[in-house]
Amino acid sequence: MAAPSPHDDAAQPGPAHTAPAGGAASATTPEAGPTLGTAAAASSPTTAPARRLHLNAFLDGAGHHQAAWRAPNSSVHRLTDITYYEELAQTAERGLFDAVFFADGHSVGDVSGGPHWSLEPLTALSALSAMARATERIGLVCTVSSTFFAPFHAARMLASLDHISGGRAGWNVVTSMWDAEARNHGYRAMPPKDERYERAREFVQVARALWASWDEDAVTADPEGQWADPSKLHRLDHEGRHFLVDGPLTVPRSPQGEPVLFQAGASGPGKALAGDYAEGIYAVAYDLPAAQEYYSSVKAEVARAGRDPESVAVMPGLVTYVGRTHEEALAKQDRVDRLLPVEQSLAQLSTFVEQDCSQWELDAPVPPLPPLEKFTGPQGRYGTILRIVEAENPTVRQLLGRLAAGGGHCTMVGTPQSIADQMQEWLEKGGADGFNLMPPVQPDSLADFVDLVVPELQRRGLFRTEYTATTLRGHLSQV
Repeated sequence: MAAPSPHDDAAQPGPAHTAPAGGAASATTPEAGPTLGTAAAASSPTTAPARRLHLNAFLDGAGHHQAAWRAPNSSVHRLTDITYYEELAQTAERGLFDAVFFADGHSVGDVSGGPHWSLEPLTALSALSAMARATERIGLVCTVSSTFFAPFHAARMLASLDHISGGRAGWNVVTSMWDAEARNHGYRAMPPKDERYERAREFVQVARALWASWDEDAVTADPEGQWADPSKLHRLDHEGRHFLVDGPLTVPRSPQGEPVLFQAGASGPGKALAGDYAEGIYAVAYDLPAAQEYYSSVKAEVARAGRDPESVAVMPGLVTYVGRTHEEALAKQDRVDRLLPVEQSLAQLSTFVEQDCSQWELDAPVPPLPPLEKFTGPQGRYGTILRIVEAENPTVRQLLGRLAAGGGHCTMVGTPQSIADQMQEWLEKGGADGFNLMPPVQPDSLADFVDLVVPELQRRGLFRTEYTATTLRGHLSQV
């Protein structure tokens, strides 16, 4: 077994108050590899902030903009090519990101509007980490549904990924949402939300106990004795409402002890689950006030669970269009916005605002909309639309583009300096510990951020200039 990295000292596996049977494992890491970084890494920061940002790259198809696949040079023909994802992960690693993240879904959706899902994410991430030419330090986070998997199966796969990657695995815990997904897994409809979160809680508890079912020194590989000490493997004998699991796991203790847990719940049960178990939280916030409200509420859940709120990184989604001038950034946004099919996009907007938008003039300002208190439909997305209109006074085409790239997530358009200004404000004013970058067009938007924004963040002392940890938990423990 490898010795713990001195850079990962603070990185103990999982929430301390809920250490499963078998004891908490210390994070172990391979020897530090070569330094990776951007061209700006050698420059001296101009400030010494109390905290530094965490950055996660959310890799999704040809990009998070719904029209990205329609661009003349899009990556749409490479979505089942593992080398495409290798290149994206390498770009994010060049930018010293904490992790890359793959979402997942279990129904195909409307394929006429663009691709939704291609490669199964855990398989793709295992391939990325196993290939020597791919990545060395960046974390690898995948989504596994607690509604559609069993904990033994998930724990085994995720522990394997942690071994393969040398301690870089993360698990985004989701309960899934749609009836179309449920009907691919033997359900006629999704179970009620409370039931799904009850199952998720038991699922996480069982998975963590399975990861702890091998002591760190269980494997001795003594050629004159035994391969492993049976007394250092522990049965669970778990019998709960949803699962019966004897244990132990078939995979020995992994480098991190257990993968890093992420959660993205915005509902009460989701925030409670995040408060109990998550080490990273993906959030949705259009603007700083919304980010601050969510940040304070979910940190309060972490404190309620008896954990240190500072130990959990909250990372709102962030869509960026970066240019060397503001006009260049706006032009990049406009180019992809103009690829949206007008009729389809206006029909979607009509459902969001519950009125006929088909005759709205694309390059005119958005017509007046009823206030939120008079709107009878779903209020979350409508409230976001009202905030976008109030804050940005967009044209109809610009509003369609905003909704097509990230939905209710924050969008920043501008120079590296102006985007760094906004990111710094969110960090310093209690809106974020970092960001889950959602490149609207891949690979271009990711490369723009790495080449232009990351050096500016480094110059300000807001982001690392080299990797000093070798595990995902080690990256997230650095503040």
